[in-house]
Amino acid sequence: MVKVLIIGGHGKVALLLAPLLKEAGVEVTSVIRNPAHIDEVAQGGATPVLADLVTSSVEELSELFTGYDAVIWAAGAGGGTTERTYAVDRDAAIASIDAAEAANVPRFLMVSYLGAGPDHGVPAENSFYAYAQAKAAADAHLRASNLGWTIFAPGTLTLDAPTGLIDPTPAARRAPGSSSGTSRANTALVVAAALQDAETILRTIEFSDGQVPIARAIAP
Repeated sequence: MVKVLIIGGHGKVALLLAPLLKEAGVEVTSVIRNPAHIDEVAQGGATPVLADLVTSSVEELSELFTGYDAVIWAAGAGGGTTERTYAVDRDAAIASIDAAEAANVPRFLMVSYLGAGPDHGVPAENSFYAYAQAKAAADAHLRASNLGWTIFAPGTLTLDAPTGLIDPTPAARRAPGSSSGTSRANTALVVAAALQDAETILRTIEFSDGQVPIARAIAP
């Protein structure tokens, strides 16, 4: 049985993803920080594990990751302070990547955002700047690793119902101001599909809600 570890197991995408993986026959473990979230995570079919990624060393994370076939990063500081954003979205993400390498985890799947990268264009005075910088650094570190990585770049996340249909147009080819709304449910479906598809390894998958079936949209 494939064993997958989700980091950020109480996040909205992770809570939608775990049942999808469980239904596909995947053994799911979800890392959470708050013990109050144990029951909700377990109800979704994942085995909850308590760990604080910000205070954990690479060695401690490597021990936690050992034996898994894939690690899925679905964590985030959630719009906290600048310091917290860098601590979670950059530093903890990079430490997790290094730990996955040390633990010989074959795959690492990272949820990022549409438009992420060193040329994100977010002004320094914008409240989103720290997150954009953090994700650019973490994504670059993952691409430079020896892991079988996949980066997901969904547009602006919504709570809309899943459709199974997306628009795979890259951010660089989208018209300025065009809609990039992406349901978290569709994002979970994309991650679940990519996990089962080795052709998505070493690729960045950019998408928003659209009209193309996911399987076709993520094909090489």
